[in-house]
Amino acid sequence: MTQAKRLRIAVIGAGFAGISCLRVLDAFGHDVTVFEKEPDVGGVWAASRRYPGLTTQNPGDTYFLSELPMPKDYPEWPEGHQVQKYMADYVSHFGLDDRVKLGCEVTSAVQGVDGTWALSVATNGGASKLIEQPYDYLIVANGIFSRPMVPQYVGQEEFKQAGGQIFHTSEFPDRSAAAGKDVLVIGYGKSSCDVANAIKGEAKSVNVIARNLIWKIPKMVGKVLNFKHLFLTRMGEGLFRYINVRGFERFLHSPLGLPIRNGMLGTVQGIVGWQLKLKQIGLHPNKKLETIARSTVSLVTDGFYEGVLAGKIGVEKNTEIIALEGKHAVLKNGKRLPVDTIVAGTGWIQEVPFFDSNMNAQVRGEGGGGDFRLYKSMVPVGVKNLAFNGYNSSFFSQLNCEIGALWIADLLEGGQQLPSDAEQNEWIDRRLAWMRARTDGKHSRGTNIIPFSMHHIDELLRDLRLNLGPFTRFTQWLKAVDPGSYRHLLAKLKKRHSVP
Repeated sequence: MTQAKRLRIAVIGAGFAGISCLRVLDAFGHDVTVFEKEPDVGGVWAASRRYPGLTTQNPGDTYFLSELPMPKDYPEWPEGHQVQKYMADYVSHFGLDDRVKLGCEVTSAVQGVDGTWALSVATNGGASKLIEQPYDYLIVANGIFSRPMVPQYVGQEEFKQAGGQIFHTSEFPDRSAAAGKDVLVIGYGKSSCDVANAIKGEAKSVNVIARNLIWKIPKMVGKVLNFKHLFLTRMGEGLFRYINVRGFERFLHSPLGLPIRNGMLGTVQGIVGWQLKLKQIGLHPNKKLETIARSTVSLVTDGFYEGVLAGKIGVEKNTEIIALEGKHAVLKNGKRLPVDTIVAGTGWIQEVPFFDSNMNAQVRGEGGGGDFRLYKSMVPVGVKNLAFNGYNSSFFSQLNCEIGALWIADLLEGGQQLPSDAEQNEWIDRRLAWMRARTDGKHSRGTNIIPFSMHHIDELLRDLRLNLGPFTRFTQWLKAVDPGSYRHLLAKLKKRHSVP
C-alpha cells in the first residue's frame, strides 16, 4: 500500500470488534487508533464489567480469534479474567499496544462536509478535548451491550434510603457484597443464574425472579456429549430456519426433512428435561426447545439447578416485581419477599451516545431511537466513511468480528461496491421484519443474529469472494467450528490487493 492510500482510522471500543479491526486494518497499512473508555482491553470482559461466576458460553477451542488460539492451560470454559487477558495478549502479540488509547472515552464524533470525522475525547474521566487532526474513517465497535438496563420500581427511592442496593449484573462487585443479605436476582438468563449460583453460599437468601422460563442447554448433554457437537456445528445451526435456506438446509426444512429435524430437536429436548429434572423442580418451560432461537441460547450454570433442588436458590417463575415496600418486594403473583439487594440481569440498551441527533437518525430508524439500520450489519445507508463492527450478537461473536474487519478492509480497498441505497434499504427492511417475527420482537434493536453465526459469516465471505473449501465446510457440519480454519483469509485478501 502506498503512503497516499494510507487512511487515518478511528475505532471506538477495544472489545473483540475493535481489536479485530485494529489487527486487520493495520495489516493493510492504515493508521489505526482505538479509543477505549475502560482502563483495560476487553469490552464485556473488562474488569469493571465482570460479575462473579462469569465464564464463556463457548468452550475455549471454539472461542478465539483465528490467528491466536486460547492458551492450552486455560480451562475448557475460560473465566472472564482469562478472556480479558487473552484479548490483551492478542494486541501485544501483534505489537499494537501503542495504538490502543485506554481510559479515553469518545464523547462526540461529528462528520464534516468533507466526510472526515472530528472526535472529542475525555481522558480518565476528565474534560472532553477535541483531537486536532480529523480522521478519514470511523468504525463504531462499542458493542451492543452499551448501557446496562435496570428496571425502575415503585418505592425504589425509599428502598435505597433504607439501605437497599440495586445493581446490574455487570456492576455487581463481588460475592462479598451479598454476604448476609436477602438477594433478589432479576431475570433467568445466563448472567442472572451465574450470579445467583455464585452468591448462594454467602447470601442469607437468594431468589431468582423469572418473568419467563427459557430452555437452558447443559454443557454436557445427557452428561456425555459436549453441547458444542450439537449446537456449534453447521448441522446444529441448520436445524433452525434461516431467512435464506440453501443447500442441505432446504432438505431439513422440506416436507421430507422436517420429521428428521423435529425428531432431532425433540430427542435433545427430552434428554435435557430429564437431565436437569425440570419437571421435578417445577422449572420446565412447557414449550418446544426450538424457541431457544428466538432470542438467546443460554447455557446451564454449573451448580444452579443443584442449588434449586437443595433449596439454596429459590425461583419465582412467571412473575415480576411490581413494587418495593421497605425491605420487601411485592411480586405480581401476590408474594412478598424480603430483600436487601437486587441484582438485575435484565439486558442492555443499544446506543451510540457520541453521535448527535442527526447522525443517530441516519443510523437508526424512528428518528434515532429505533432499530439499527445497517446493511449486512456493517454500514448505515447513505453515510460515507462510517462502519460498524460487532453489531451481530452470536455464538461466534469473536469470529463474526474478525470477518467483519476483513469485510471493511476489502470495502476500503475497493474490492466490493455497495448496492444502491434503495437496494440496501430493501435488504435491511426484509431482514428486520424477519428478525422481529422470529424473536417476538426480542431482536436487540436489530443486532441479534443468534443462532445464525455461520450464516452471517458466510454472507460476508461471499461478498469477499473468499471460501473455506468444501472439505472444511463439510467438517463444520459434523464437528464444532474451529476458528483457526479462518486464519488464512487475511493473507489471502492482502495478496489479492497487493498489500505487502
